[in-house]
Amino acid sequence: MSDKATIMLVDDHPLLLKGLKQLLSLEDDLDVIREINNGAEAIELATELQPDLIILDLNMQGMDGLETLRGMRKRGVESKIVMLTVSDADEDVVQAISGGANGYLLKDMDPELLLKQLRKALEGKMVLSENVTEVLASAIRKPFSSDQANLNSLTNREYEILSLIAKGMSNKVIARELDISDGTVKVHVKHLLKKLGLRSRVEAAVWMVNQKG
Repeated sequence: MSDKATIMLVDDHPLLLKGLKQLLSLEDDLDVIREINNGAEAIELATELQPDLIILDLNMQGMDGLETLRGMRKRGVESKIVMLTVSDADEDVVQAISGGANGYLLKDMDPELLLKQLRKALEGKMVLSENVTEVLASAIRKPFSSDQANLNSLTNREYEILSLIAKGMSNKVIARELDISDGTVKVHVKHLLKKLGLRSRVEAAVWMVNQKG
């Protein structure tokens, strides 16, 4: 890393983009090299520029932040990628971390704390907002008994869907990947959760990641 860390901002809200750039430009060691308002362009530029840090919004029109994140990692982008969002939904958090994000921060953070967390991310540390940490902790803390979580009880399709959930894919993306409808994916998810004795996709994702680990 040079004297200045290069940063790319990806958000489709002009006001937030402007505010974030102003905040970062006040710091001598941070250099905002690009501001982008859509996922497709962000993937192309991230692949080309490989900035030190990418700050990525979750809820964008068209290609959302999760798809953008997965697209970047698929293309070999090695930048630190931090999700900056208003959503603290369990599923979003787990999908982002499973998809290769180096952090998940909420937009209502104090600016000073935000800068501190972004610097930690640049050092290679995982950064999470406080309530996000609790979401992940509660998902991981739930005891999984082997008789409950029996992979052998799953059909091939259910196992396939569970593996894709663990990779951070949404129902919509899974449906596209397997060439089936969203509704069919939902039915499979409902069945596999029941068979494994799990309460949510979050628990399923964490459990599956733990099995592979």
